[in-house]
Amino acid sequence: MDFEAARANMIDQQIRPWNVLGLQTLNALESVRREDFVPEDYRNLAFADVKIPLGDGEVMLEPKVSARMMESLQLSTNDRVLEVGTGTGYLTAVLSQVCAHVTSVEINPALLEQARRNLGMAGLENVALEQGDAHDGWGTEGAYDAIVVNGSMARISDGLIAGLAKDGRLVGIEGHSPAMRVVLYQRTDGGMTHRSLFETEAPRLKNAEDPPEFEF
Repeated sequence: MDFEAARANMIDQQIRPWNVLGLQTLNALESVRREDFVPEDYRNLAFADVKIPLGDGEVMLEPKVSARMMESLQLSTNDRVLEVGTGTGYLTAVLSQVCAHVTSVEINPALLEQARRNLGMAGLENVALEQGDAHDGWGTEGAYDAIVVNGSMARISDGLIAGLAKDGRLVGIEGHSPAMRVVLYQRTDGGMTHRSLFETEAPRLKNAEDPPEFEF
């Protein structure tokens, strides 16, 4: 398989048509070898417009979904980023190309080890991988300029939102199947703004329990 041609086709046929046009995002996608972050059994699908199973109910999101989520954060080279759900480390690697530092937290120890190997082979130095449950936040309040959540929640937790610094942005997936949506939160001087970007579906983050329904 010609991975370079497949990567170019992915960018031209999937990413750009989804209004992901920022040069920093496109250059980062071009520079990271997605095929090296995909499980061997699915390597032939590395650039397909599909979710890729990672085991234990986890998936790699479609390339266009990850790319548009990332671009919505409008990252700068000074930004400190929190990623919730490392997976195999692909988006971690892409994020690392455009920001100062990425802290990525994965609850699944087997996946975290895969990501550690993959990112080590990529030679990235501005990434810290940590094991734990970050669905309700990670670290001190106001610690991050941007947060990306690679999984769904009924609603983004207050703990994660509290992690945003001034002007910080958070992108994640809210709602219930089959009507989930990618949402963008931003902390401003006037408080917190919130808007929906597009519809998608993704597995629930571990331990991100849905609130109980009312019973009458």
